[in-house]
Order: sequence, then structure tokens, then C-alpha cells
Amino acid sequence: MTLVIATHGLSKVYRSGQVTTQALSDLNLQVYQGEIFGYLGPNGAGKTTTIRLLLDLIRPSSGTAQLFGLDSRRDSLAIRARIGYIPGELNLWKNRLASQVVRHMARLRGDEARIWAEAQHLAERLKLDMSKRIRDYSTGNKRKLGLVLALMHRPELVILDEPTSGLDPLMQQTFNHMMLEIKAEGRTVFLSSHVLSEVQAICDRVGIIRDGRLRAVEAVDKLVQVGYRDVRLEFREPVPSSWVESLARQAPVSAVKVEGSSLNLRLHGDFDPLLRAFNGAYIRNVHINEPSLEEIFLAFYSDEQK
Repeated sequence: MTLVIATHGLSKVYRSGQVTTQALSDLNLQVYQGEIFGYLGPNGAGKTTTIRLLLDLIRPSSGTAQLFGLDSRRDSLAIRARIGYIPGELNLWKNRLASQVVRHMARLRGDEARIWAEAQHLAERLKLDMSKRIRDYSTGNKRKLGLVLALMHRPELVILDEPTSGLDPLMQQTFNHMMLEIKAEGRTVFLSSHVLSEVQAICDRVGIIRDGRLRAVEAVDKLVQVGYRDVRLEFREPVPSSWVESLARQAPVSAVKVEGSSLNLRLHGDFDPLLRAFNGAYIRNVHINEPSLEEIFLAFYSDEQK
């Protein structure tokens, strides 16, 4: 597999007077060609700092980063020519028409006619009217314009910082399709996001960052296989307290809660011990919920904070 992003001991410390803040600590991260990599963490975890270091918008306190095998500092201009980028906060010329901004960026990229044609195609897919002034755009339309600017030159690597903020659910689905198309073409996506359902739908791997440190990197399908399921059993009769008292001794369960004739619990392992524990009972229905990426992410942070 070809490495597109590789960091080695990448760190960033901010200093203000006598106060120092470790924004990123010893980041070692690899992102490969043709994958969609999700970068997860709460506000202040170090996601945006990482992206700014990759793009040479800020300089590291220590460590290095390579993109396409090139040094992020020494070769920053060559790297940026091959990248599409959306920052978390997009600031553009508010009094200009969106079409004027897009044409200007297309001229800077070169091959203006081809890039302008691609921009028009993207705007049509995103239902973006580029004849309006940017100051008249809603937050969602500004994000759409950011997507057009980031994707119109068909970059090898797309780096997106909270790309779907402000988009309605329909446009989020369109965004997902666009990212999967980029992957199918062998190009690479690196995105930070709070929309965990989006990450679960399109990402191949995710990195979880907290307090400036990378805590885990896993394939999405492996991360969601955490070995537990939330189960709701509905009985014909009210659940007696004796069942609850003996259940933990017979089956690998936790978080047991009775609601009339229903029993909610978290099952760790196989179903057989659980069903044996209720041998002879009339079970009317069984509901099984696999944990979502959001639940796993929140549980991960709860565990980390203990």
C-alpha cells in the first residue's frame, strides 16, 4: 500500500507568556492511498492542529510530516497543488459572487476551462446557486461552496475539517456519495468529523484523538465489533425480582433494568447462557441493538476519563 500521509513524532506546543499548551503530542499516523480516514475527537482534541501542521499553515514544535513522500515544510507548495482542503471556518470574499471566486481559484490552479466545468458539475450536484454573493449564502451553502473549491481540480488527497457542518441530511447523503466516488477512483480522503454516523457510513479506518494524543486507530468494522449487544426481552408476565438476582450468576450481562414485563440488559458474549437463564419463561419478543460508532466513541471517552 502507498503511504499518502505519514507523521513521525509530530508535536505542537503553544506558548503565551508563562503558559504552555500541548496541542499535539508525538503523533505517529499513516494514511494510505485510496482510503477514507476519519479523524475523531471533541473540540480542542488536536484535530485542526494536525491538519494545519500537514498543510504547513503552522510549524511543528518537533517531529515531521510527509505527504506523497514529500516534506510538509520544504515541499509545501508542491504538496498543496495536489490537495483539496476545507478549513473548519471558511472565510472568503463576502462581496464577490461565488462564480467569481470559483473562476479566480480555477485560474490559479491552471487549466481553467476544465476546472470550471467540474465546478459547475459539483455545484449542480450540491444544488448550489453560484450566481449569488457569498454574503447572501447560508452556513450550509458556504460549506457547499467550500466543497466545490476543494474538489473541482480533482485532487489526489482531500483534507476536510468538519466538512458537513451546516448541511441538511439530504446533502450529507450527497456528500457521502461524492467521498465514496473519490475512493473508488483511487484518491484519498482525510476528514475530521463530529457526525459519527457519517464516519461509520463511509470511512475505512478511524483515528481517535484526545488531549492531543492519538489513542486508537482501527478499521471501522473492527471498532464496532466490541463484543456486546444491548438486548430487550419482552415477557408475557411481569419480570420477578428473583430473575434479576440470579441472572448475573448465569449469563454475562450488565446494566440490567426491569420495566414491567420487559427486561433491558447489555449482553457480553453468546446468547445461549442468557436463554438458558430464562428456561421455561414465555418470551414474546427479543430486540437486539448493535452498538453504533457514536456509542463506542462515547464509551471510549468515558473509559479514558476514569
